[in-house]
Amino acid sequence: MTSFDQVHDRLNDLAHLSSPLARAFADAGFSLYAVGGSVRDAILDEERDDEFEIDFTTDARPDDIVALMRPLCTSLWEQGRAFGTIGGVLRSDVKVEITTFRSEAYVDHSRKPAVEWGDSLEADLSRRDFTINALALDVVALDAQTPDVQTLFDFHNGFSDLHERVLRTPIDPEILFSDDPLRMLRAARFAARFSLAIDPAIEAATTTMAERLSKVSAERIRGELDLLMTSTAPSVGLDFIVRTGLAEHFFPELPKLKLEQDPIHRHKDVLSHTWAVVDKTSPDLVLRLAALFHDIGKPATRAITDEGVTFRFHEVVGAKMTRKRMTALRYSQEMIDNVSALVELHLRFHTYKLGWSDKAVRRYVRDAGPLLDELNELTRCDCTTRNTRKAASLAQRMDELEIRIAELREREDLERLRPALDGVAVMELLNIPPGPAVGRALDLLMDIRLDEGEITPQEATVRLREWWAEQVK
Repeated sequence: MTSFDQVHDRLNDLAHLSSPLARAFADAGFSLYAVGGSVRDAILDEERDDEFEIDFTTDARPDDIVALMRPLCTSLWEQGRAFGTIGGVLRSDVKVEITTFRSEAYVDHSRKPAVEWGDSLEADLSRRDFTINALALDVVALDAQTPDVQTLFDFHNGFSDLHERVLRTPIDPEILFSDDPLRMLRAARFAARFSLAIDPAIEAATTTMAERLSKVSAERIRGELDLLMTSTAPSVGLDFIVRTGLAEHFFPELPKLKLEQDPIHRHKDVLSHTWAVVDKTSPDLVLRLAALFHDIGKPATRAITDEGVTFRFHEVVGAKMTRKRMTALRYSQEMIDNVSALVELHLRFHTYKLGWSDKAVRRYVRDAGPLLDELNELTRCDCTTRNTRKAASLAQRMDELEIRIAELREREDLERLRPALDGVAVMELLNIPPGPAVGRALDLLMDIRLDEGEITPQEATVRLREWWAEQVK
């Protein structure tokens, strides 16, 4: 938190961006308040994105909002009209959403909240998820520069909670979580993003009401999970999700990572290890999700042998489990493919200590494809041992591998690892139709590429004819 004068200046900057809207709403006899993230982040001095977004609330109804926004916006969208929300671009870099004062609650088994309009700012703010998001800035009063008029409204001590770094709800959390169960997951996200201590009342209510998350659509849950995974310290929120039972209702594989320990067959706590790996990785969604899923196959593959505890092929099993869970959470096929590929490949590097030929290095690069950098980072971050000698040895081997990859790149095009001839050329050369023989021929040429590096089409032609002569004997 910075000084009050600095906070005041940033709030004035926010009001300045809102000035055209403030004047239009004031002239029409309506109020207009900036609320939520834009006010919270101005107070915290959070860096704004390239595309700045401001949320507003007002006593105007949706029809009035549309009429007032249309002359001021370069584009307008009304997909949220049923919930009282109209959006638009006020300037090239300022996106705004204006919502009528409202209350909302889930009804029966619906996955969408029912909405009722309101006329009170205080009532509207009381239904906000957390006190840090229940701050409102009167942009009409600030634009008019009316002296001695209250401009920042904080009915629930959100400003103090920001300073104290605590996450609380404006009213009884059970009421708010009944209105929208996704707020329980949002608690995890905000705690992780801003390093907030979670009020015990929130944790108790979440533990009691966790099963209500099943009312929420997979798409909304996925959206919150993505925001959590790219936050400052995802483990803070992830641990909250597991210990309150939320994970059981959308990601039941997570709590199973807390494998029982016994005094004889010891192994590291897979859950704590997963949290550490997630926090170490860069805030890239594919990489963070791969870190979250990378050991998901361990509970299913755990075995106790004479040599201790093993998790054979957990990366293969884990990749399949990753696909299943991400499909249930409605991720795109590209995202599913990328994350599951990283999960399946995350142990590949560890055979490098046995020595890799150039062929093995090429195959590693080919199998990783465009995810090579992510795979290397995941491999590095997967080392959470406190044994400094072991950690240093792994880091040195990864450094050596990356040097070898760079050296091979100087000699050949590793990004285009493909046979010297394509399928059409193979069929013309061997005078054969499409079929299994073409595939075997291409496999031969790819093996040559991996073993020896690049060869010319002329040399590939000679080698292929020799191979084919042996096949047709």
